[in-house]
Amino acid sequence: MKPYLLVDFGSTYTKLTAVDLDDEYIIGTAKAPTTVDTNVLEGYDRAFKHLMDDHPGITEIAGVSACSSAAGGLKMAAIGLVEELTVEAAKRACLGAGAIVDAVYTHHMTKREARELKEKNIDIILLAGGTDGGNQECIVHNAKRLRDIEVNVPIIVAGNKDAYDEIEEIFEDTNLEYYFVANVMPKLKKLNVNEAKNQIRKIFIDQIIDAKGISKAAEKIGDIIMPTPEAVLKAAELLSKGYEEDEGYGELIVIDIGGATTDVHTIGEGFPKRTEVILKGLEEPFAKRTVEGDLGMRYSARALLSLVSNYEFKKYFEEDDTCNHDIEKSLNRRSQEIDFIPKTKDEEEFDKAIAKICCDVSVSRHVGHVEVVHTPLGDMYYQTGKDLTGIQYVIGTGGVLINHKDAKRILNQVNKKSNKALELRPTNPSILIDRSYILAAMGLLSQKYPKLALKLMKQYLM
Repeated sequence: MKPYLLVDFGSTYTKLTAVDLDDEYIIGTAKAPTTVDTNVLEGYDRAFKHLMDDHPGITEIAGVSACSSAAGGLKMAAIGLVEELTVEAAKRACLGAGAIVDAVYTHHMTKREARELKEKNIDIILLAGGTDGGNQECIVHNAKRLRDIEVNVPIIVAGNKDAYDEIEEIFEDTNLEYYFVANVMPKLKKLNVNEAKNQIRKIFIDQIIDAKGISKAAEKIGDIIMPTPEAVLKAAELLSKGYEEDEGYGELIVIDIGGATTDVHTIGEGFPKRTEVILKGLEEPFAKRTVEGDLGMRYSARALLSLVSNYEFKKYFEEDDTCNHDIEKSLNRRSQEIDFIPKTKDEEEFDKAIAKICCDVSVSRHVGHVEVVHTPLGDMYYQTGKDLTGIQYVIGTGGVLINHKDAKRILNQVNKKSNKALELRPTNPSILIDRSYILAAMGLLSQKYPKLALKLMKQYLM
């Protein structure tokens, strides 16, 4: 036995997965509540003890890799020129690096917006704006705003490179920490986010995990190598593409319904499937992630009141179920009692309805859509975003999907709907469930052992 340990310091639980590198199987998993408010090692040690108690054959660990979304994960602000272009490009760089975009600013920041940004609990600022050779004035203006408020978090400058000399002069005699990377949108509607993503990850590893106390764990178990959402995205990309001679599953979606957010990851080009459809808008990344901060099972449950009416909410119950709940009261309870566990069938059905809404609304926001424009020459069809109608697999993860006996019915919400005909949703894909909660672990494992990570995902996704 050659056990390799994969650790996910989550916002709620610290999860451990032990993999035997010799015999190529998952030895076991364990979890314990994350203890970031005291010492994250307390939660880790409890989970490790559970793992060792359940698997006494483990005598020595061959290696450890870890990821983290503890203490709220990686929170970023995206600043750009035009909302649909450079701001959106900046957001995609943040999301692709595993961050949550907590603040977005467009055009020229006002003094009030700058003060508001400084007061937010932000870890990194991504400053974009202008294509290379395009508008310089806006990104320079916003750089001055950040200088004037003496913002105390790292700034990644990823905009029009023609403005970099002037921005360096603005920042150089200050105490600001700043980095220059390639423009996230060097040409109109063309993305180039890899340098920005790599810099985000480097800052996360070098500084943020230290500021959040997670470096205590790193001293004991090894480096925290990436944010948890990025690990999930890497696992999804590996499963989609395959590795060497081992084929992947093709285009797929991963839906992660959590207590505070719902993450949607898609792997695929998403080009128009019909010849008469014209693609418009910003170029889509092959591996795309979106995060919905108002869609969650507990922390964000109350936000559903502003998204769906009571009448619409009741439509998410099964035909043979009855909604006897005071919807507002039930949602308030879940947002206040974040460790609430359903104990009755009615409570389970209410949770299932919440999960269906999270799934349905998050997919609506993630997928592309077609717009029909009537012209004298006939109807024209324009696609914005990804065409996901040909998606072959939908993979569900997150507590409610892993533990609910009707997870497939929840995930069926991704399918094409008659009342959302212009949305480019999947058409009856196969459903897989991450019952063992291994996706983040496999994303970590793939950094050193991609062939094994792919094999295990094919085996353990139900």
